[in-house]
Amino acid sequence: MSLRSVTLLLLALALSACAGTSKVMLGQARPPVDPAQVRIYTTPPPGSIEIAQLESSSAVGFGTQSQTDAAVARLKREAAALGANGVILMGVGSSGSPVGMSVGAGSYGRHSAGGIGIGIPTTQKKAAGVAIYVPPGAEPAQP
Repeated sequence: MSLRSVTLLLLALALSACAGTSKVMLGQARPPVDPAQVRIYTTPPPGSIEIAQLESSSAVGFGTQSQTDAAVARLKREAAALGANGVILMGVGSSGSPVGMSVGAGSYGRHSAGGIGIGIPTTQKKAAGVAIYVPPGAEPAQP
């Protein structure tokens, strides 16, 4: 395997870091709903019932809008699985660090080989919110 192949393999592995969601239950879960039915709110609608506090993250990448969208979509999917039809979005942020890679060096007899190191700045988008159930008729009017 060539040095370039090893470097590309290490880069692919680093960029495929796990994305995930965590939750803290605040109330009773309800039967699951379709994630397309989950609305994003900035303030809780009157009569809404809190179900869980959620945090999600995107896969590691280069800080694109699609990472933010992925983190929010994870919130909506997790909320839907808990029976929430809404998420109060508390915030979206970034965390990141360079992905460091290195390839070693060695020698055998009169032959030797050297390696290289690469640092690639990557980010992970994180979103936080509260999964809520908004009873029928309690939803705010659409603008």
